[in-house]
Amino acid sequence: MHPTIRTVWPKSPWVRWGIGFGIGLLLFVGVSSRFHSEATLPTLDPLPQDPYIQAYFNQNQAAIYTDPYRHITRHGDNLEQVVIDAIATAQSSIDIAVHEFSLPGIAHALSQKKAAGIEVRVVVENTYSTPMSQRGSPAAIAQLDEHDEAKANDLYTFIDANQDGVLSEEELRDRDALTILAEANIPLIDDTADGSKGSGLMHHKFMVIDGRTVVTGSANWTLSCTHGDFADPDSRGNANSILVIDSSPLGQRFQQEFDLMWGDGPGGQPDSLFGLQKPHRAAALVSTPGSVLEVQFSPTSKTKPWAQSVNGLIAKTLGQATQSVHLALFVFSEQAISDQLLPLANRGVPIQTLIDPGFAYRSYSEGLDMLGVTLPDHNCKRDNSVPWATPVTTVGVPVLPMGDKLHHKFAVLDQSIVLVGSQNWSQAANTTNDENLLVIRNATVAAHFEREFQRLYDGASLGLTPQLQATIAQQKQQCGF
Repeated sequence: MHPTIRTVWPKSPWVRWGIGFGIGLLLFVGVSSRFHSEATLPTLDPLPQDPYIQAYFNQNQAAIYTDPYRHITRHGDNLEQVVIDAIATAQSSIDIAVHEFSLPGIAHALSQKKAAGIEVRVVVENTYSTPMSQRGSPAAIAQLDEHDEAKANDLYTFIDANQDGVLSEEELRDRDALTILAEANIPLIDDTADGSKGSGLMHHKFMVIDGRTVVTGSANWTLSCTHGDFADPDSRGNANSILVIDSSPLGQRFQQEFDLMWGDGPGGQPDSLFGLQKPHRAAALVSTPGSVLEVQFSPTSKTKPWAQSVNGLIAKTLGQATQSVHLALFVFSEQAISDQLLPLANRGVPIQTLIDPGFAYRSYSEGLDMLGVTLPDHNCKRDNSVPWATPVTTVGVPVLPMGDKLHHKFAVLDQSIVLVGSQNWSQAANTTNDENLLVIRNATVAAHFEREFQRLYDGASLGLTPQLQATIAQQKQQCGF
């Protein structure tokens, strides 16, 4: 008999439709923001972990933990604690490049290591490099766009422990991650350190410990990407994974990527390299006992052959599948990757695809191509999409709590190969952003991602749903074709 846990599920799925300004038709598939019932989910047997490559998921149904901030007991691996446990092993250095960093538990762990004489360095995206103490009042936050305002308000509410509407110095030192780092004199730069206004996105989510342990995956170091939005007890966090990999050769590759961005660090020459200022880094093979890994970093200049880019590596690896292709993606908008999948489908290789509800049915989504559908954008213009002549129906969106996202960027091929990293399957990620991708050939690791995929796929909304058909009809009527 396995233990069970009471987990929140939606009353009923619903669909919100709209046309996105400047980017085409948006279809948001979500669930009611208020949950009225709970279902009992069994706790599954844990899968064996590879000794050198451990995989963790914040929705893992084989684990239970209590959210340290909202005190909600739920299924999942505590991704923040995974990072903290890795930090505890550091003997000499900790180098971090993470898009967004607001988890105080990790910040306190780094502060303690810095006090113990360990070298700690941090790179973040410039949008998220300012401590909350310097970001203004609630009135100033209200002037942000809707997305940034919601994120800032949730963080403000989290830091304001006594809920008096004012952030005291004590609250900031306790709960504002960037303030904690600053108080510990941990050097931090963002992607303006090269003298620019910032790269496309510094979108990495990795840490290198002692030059050999790599912690990486799809999760930003935030409440929304791990535990769940602080102000919403129904949130369980964007679906994400983190890997902890013991490999000196892989650590050296990630260390080189970090060093390019770090340059001389704070106060030094503006010699940091972000985005396309970096030299081209070709895909590299490394190994751990029992595994072969391939690693590559973005961006790649459009002057280089596309096959030499990270998306080119994704397409090449997908083409090797012979039995099954399972995709769990935040965004899928790179046409050339879809073009690589089509011959597999024509050969009868089963392809199952889940895309985040916020992106699955935009005009540029390759999910629509796979469904054999073309949707015009908000100007009634058709893009260069190539709908499949023989569509598949195994494409759709998972059912998620309102506000949570499918933030994964992974594929599982033949239940033995995993593609995972920070890189969304888009042209912007490929040619503009600082990103990473790992190809891991290891059936033990693949089993963890396969279980996560099946968890999301069970109950997903697939194929030409009535709602999607209604949107297609509406656009045809609006655009006159």
